[in-house]
Amino acid sequence: MTPGLRWAFGSFFFLYFAYIGLVSPYASLFFLDHGFSVIEIAVLMSMLQVTRIVGPFSWGWLSDYLSNRIGIIRVCACLAALVFLSIFFLHSYISFFIWMFVLHTILSSQMPLGETATIHALYKDNTFDKRYGRLRLWGSIGFIVMVLAAGELFQRKGIELYPYVGVIVLFALALTTFCLHEPKMERRKMVKGELWIVLLNPDVRWFLISGFFMIFAHAALYVFYSLYLANLGYDKFQIGLFWALGVAAEVIFFYFQNKVLSRLDAEIILQGTFGIGVIRFILIAFLPITSVLILAQLMHAATFAAHHSAATKLLQRWFTGPLQARGQAIMATVSYGLGGTIGGLCAGWIWDLAQPRDVFVVAAFACGLAGMAIQKMRPRHYPVRKD
Repeated sequence: MTPGLRWAFGSFFFLYFAYIGLVSPYASLFFLDHGFSVIEIAVLMSMLQVTRIVGPFSWGWLSDYLSNRIGIIRVCACLAALVFLSIFFLHSYISFFIWMFVLHTILSSQMPLGETATIHALYKDNTFDKRYGRLRLWGSIGFIVMVLAAGELFQRKGIELYPYVGVIVLFALALTTFCLHEPKMERRKMVKGELWIVLLNPDVRWFLISGFFMIFAHAALYVFYSLYLANLGYDKFQIGLFWALGVAAEVIFFYFQNKVLSRLDAEIILQGTFGIGVIRFILIAFLPITSVLILAQLMHAATFAAHHSAATKLLQRWFTGPLQARGQAIMATVSYGLGGTIGGLCAGWIWDLAQPRDVFVVAAFACGLAGMAIQKMRPRHYPVRKD
């Protein structure tokens, strides 16, 4: 991968996750400012995950069929920017609901296809372990820049500036996609039942179940962490700092991921991330003081970054060639789609009926279930490498 192409993919990750850094911490506050209830906000925010149930696999199938991932990324990025513009004309709850659904159905194409194009290019150069983390960390940096800048902006000028920031970021993302390229894809006719053969592998099924519960757990964080911090008395800029701290921790992991992935088997890494996830959410629930919350945010390096890198590497073990995009899409569908949607709705229900801390207690329990699932895999097939 040439330096220019690395810059293009790095910029793509930066801008996409800058958008996520706008939506995850601040969309719920924007909707609250519009007078929506906690349950209504939970439903709106769940559209981020609902659209990943069908969207990623549909886009992945189309890209495998057309052998043109980059073209689909460009068209969808441009459409998303145009759809976001309509936020200025929305007033009713149902209009925001439809808008969130349409916008994020389109955006659900970006990460599965962008990740697959990046991985394809890196595997062609045999540089995945070395380069992937250092490209992917630009997404984390984009997230940090956005949560800090937007937090300061909204604290000073008000949350009503949220739509303007979103328009700028998505139009920049659309322009960046025209700089993306990847090596020529292998054009091969799809074989009927080829995907099912992979899915019938018990290890694949346990892996997907673990991903479901991990993102189920993190839905509590993505949907309600900002509101939880606001209830504890933190202002918008301080909330942004907490989010930025977690993502800074993942940046550090991504930069040094080669040292971890080259020494430990992916399954071992996943087992560790689930255990750390249990500890993280218990701390958030029962010790919500600043020093402990800072420690819990540093654990994001494990519960997100290490989990994501190890899961991505495992996917390449099973979903190869023309199955790559659909493999990424299935992971996104099962984990972020089903897991994130059900987790977010359950979190909203628990938040409304019980104490806010109970949302994170359930998240810790879900991480435990993820750990139990990954232990069902057959580690004897993949021994730990020794230096």
